[in-house]
Amino acid sequence: MFRSDLPRWTLKTRRLLRIVQGGMGVGVSAHRLAGSVARVGAMGTISSVDLRHHHPDLIEQAGDTCDKDEIDRLNLIALDREVRQALALSAGEGAVAVNVMKAVEQQAAYVRQSCESGAHAIVMGAGLPLDLPDMTRNFPEVALIPILSDVRGVNIVIKKWMRKNKLPDAIVIEHPRYAGGHLGATRAEEIRDPRFDFEPVLEGIHALLRQLGIERERIPLIPGGGINTHEKLCALLALGAAAVQVGTPFAVTVEGDAHPNFKKVLAEARPEDIVEFMSVAGLPARAVLTPWLRNYLRREKALQSHAKADPRRCVPGFNCLSVCGLRDGIASIGQFCIDTRLVFALQGDVKKGLFFRGSESLPFGRAIRPVVELIEYFLTGRMPALA
Repeated sequence: MFRSDLPRWTLKTRRLLRIVQGGMGVGVSAHRLAGSVARVGAMGTISSVDLRHHHPDLIEQAGDTCDKDEIDRLNLIALDREVRQALALSAGEGAVAVNVMKAVEQQAAYVRQSCESGAHAIVMGAGLPLDLPDMTRNFPEVALIPILSDVRGVNIVIKKWMRKNKLPDAIVIEHPRYAGGHLGATRAEEIRDPRFDFEPVLEGIHALLRQLGIERERIPLIPGGGINTHEKLCALLALGAAAVQVGTPFAVTVEGDAHPNFKKVLAEARPEDIVEFMSVAGLPARAVLTPWLRNYLRREKALQSHAKADPRRCVPGFNCLSVCGLRDGIASIGQFCIDTRLVFALQGDVKKGLFFRGSESLPFGRAIRPVVELIEYFLTGRMPALA
């Protein structure tokens, strides 16, 4: 489709372009986006959580059920469909990965289904994925990619996995200062800590690998967060990165799986419209200041002061998170149903949705362009003609 002078990197046996599309839920990166990215020769990523909303027949089957087992079953059917459709769309090119949040209660089931459906890789963040090798023991061909943010986390995961005779096949290094969605800091005041800056983190990980006797090329490093230009990609490759992860710019492509209104909200957000807050999962998060989020933040302190454990506050029967501020009555973190708000965003409801977004400007401004043009720009610096 285009020529790039950048050599490819290797994930297991697959030779890939230097771009990884980040997983974005609920349903923002499903089969159409992930498969389109893979078809170009890069790594596309499906977000695993609550994919039934892309399948009207599964929503109809669910009806008004409060049966958790039934909802989980339908979501696994949706995940299987999405992985297989992405693989078909990719036509054997690139790689199709599935992002599974460690914080999600059904993490093990999502991992198993992704592997059984043929995913090339499992990407796991929102917590330390210490037991990911155990979940995938019967699928040695599947690449395992933790998402971490600092040298300390990388050190813990690598040493734990080494005791299981396993090394990560790559590591995504996500910068809390720039990324969208859940951020890799434990407290909001840590988001701008310089220990997360890419240069010292990459240098520190390379030093750690030398100390452990692991060849530097054995674990490719993939920085993510705030990468919005060809020049930033090249600078990170010069620091020893194998590829870069990009999220929000892919969410607003033609092939992005969310409603056009979702793309419009992200593309038109001004810097002052992008805010940080504590999510229900106990992690800081970054999103667009929509009417719902503005109203929630205004009421947050009052809601936290009345926090109490009440499973009935969940989406009926779902209980998506293993720890939830709203359901479990944890006053120090978010007091809203994250699944409900993300589904509203997926469907383009600006008044009710929670629209996760990275902090930086988009390569094409407000323009909604195809995946291939975005990847070409990142790899070559050639900007397509924009209306």
